[in-house]
Amino acid sequence: MPNRQVNAPLRRSNDLPYGFLRPPILSRTRQSQAVEHSRRRRSSYRLTMPPIFLSMAEYHQCLESFSTVSKTISPTPASRYLRLCITVAVGVVIWLVPAPEGVRAEAWHMLAIFIATVVGIMLEPMPMGAVAILGLAATTLTGTLSIGDALSGFGNRVIWLVVMAFFISRGFIKTGLATRIAYLFMALLGRRTLGLGYSMVASDLVLAPAIPSITARAGAVIFPIVRSVAEAFGSRPTDGTARRIGAFLIQNSFQGNLITSAMFLTAMAANPLAVQMAADLGIEITWTCWATAALVPGLISLLVVPFVLYKLYPPDIKETPEAAKIARDRLAEMGSVKRAEWIMLATMALLLTLWIFGSRLQVHSTAAALVGLSVLLATHVLTWEDILDERGAWNTFIWLSTLVMMASFLNRLGLVEWFSGTVSGLFAGIGWLPALVMLSLIYFYSHYFFASNTAHISAMYAAFLAVALGIGAPPLLAALVLAFFSNLFSSMTHYGTGPAPVLFGAGYVCLGDWWKLGAIISVVNIVIWLGLGGVWWKVLGIW
Repeated sequence: MPNRQVNAPLRRSNDLPYGFLRPPILSRTRQSQAVEHSRRRRSSYRLTMPPIFLSMAEYHQCLESFSTVSKTISPTPASRYLRLCITVAVGVVIWLVPAPEGVRAEAWHMLAIFIATVVGIMLEPMPMGAVAILGLAATTLTGTLSIGDALSGFGNRVIWLVVMAFFISRGFIKTGLATRIAYLFMALLGRRTLGLGYSMVASDLVLAPAIPSITARAGAVIFPIVRSVAEAFGSRPTDGTARRIGAFLIQNSFQGNLITSAMFLTAMAANPLAVQMAADLGIEITWTCWATAALVPGLISLLVVPFVLYKLYPPDIKETPEAAKIARDRLAEMGSVKRAEWIMLATMALLLTLWIFGSRLQVHSTAAALVGLSVLLATHVLTWEDILDERGAWNTFIWLSTLVMMASFLNRLGLVEWFSGTVSGLFAGIGWLPALVMLSLIYFYSHYFFASNTAHISAMYAAFLAVALGIGAPPLLAALVLAFFSNLFSSMTHYGTGPAPVLFGAGYVCLGDWWKLGAIISVVNIVIWLGLGGVWWKVLGIW
């Protein structure tokens, strides 16, 4: 049968990796005809027009597939039970070991449940929220905590701030504003490959304060655009053309995503966990404090890292005037800014104003987020069904509240203070500055052993911060450095954070290159954030 060309070729989303492409919008009659024709002669079609992007309302459907993309092999039921048994066994063993001298039995038992929960998050015998529920039940069934204490984390203000940000972020995706912003930057900066890379990180930066899911930003907004541009320039992972442009754009978008997640409290779901752990040790980090401290090192990293990648991992194509044209064409297809997008823009401006000047206006950042969400609901930009369907928000609410509660009681029961006093003696005779640098580097590079930011923060942040305070480091400085590193340390591997397996799984960057570039960029970020960032923090009076 000879090949045939069609004016509106049909490719089903499940024919392509991740389901990012879908058929053109056709009339109901023509669509049914195309589907029937496709079933009979799909193998003979040739693609004769650029791919059509997913509609904005479909982006969240992509996110559900990311969890499966990030796991090359789905665990069997037997494997899941084995992982669950290991998780429980870890907790039981620690529980049965006699508590060290100076540690209360309740604190030691709380540590056993906490470590078992963190191990469960790492081994994933079940979803993270389900593991948290098991840990929550264990604290009450064993009598370690009362039911009121066990549920105390669900009233945490910072956790609700992130939950509200998840809801608000849905408005960016639903209205199409997130993609419009990305195309605007692409049209402005996309004439050269390096400029195209900067346009992707600039888009991520604008979206970061209101989208706490780094997987949503990298996977549902940036990645579809990057992949389509790469394919438009003939760069594909399967035919030896990955280095033409796609490999650079993938690695650039990944590294930029991690930097922007370090710049705002609401840019990564686990950031509030670090904030609450710091608060338990008497250190207050507000939204404005975090953003101000991260502003200079973050912007410098966003300028330097793409350039370093461009030099170390250069694309074959250097000039991309067609990319800017693609962006302008997509913007033309989207039409003028819609009413819902204007409301979304106004709401974001209101939120940023309240977050920045909240202390002067005596408006808590969580109250500001509630105001923003109320505006979106009242104007019908979001519906109550949208709120109920935001599974990421409710999932985060469960596991984050549970981990915050456990970490808080480890501190209240005196375990963190005992650990700090025990370990800080190892740094006797060393000044606080070199000791803090050593602690920070150990904290950073230990992420090679973690596949989750949340698990790493849960396991090590409070302990390392307590040791830093014990050696005399300025409290706010130590808390912020470890908090920023809790995002930046994910740059090194293809499994260390949510977007990593998604972007690596696209196949454009080989494993060796991913790890080499990650190691180099980790050094670049550390130098910028500790060096130039340290100067900025001195100017701010943080130390």
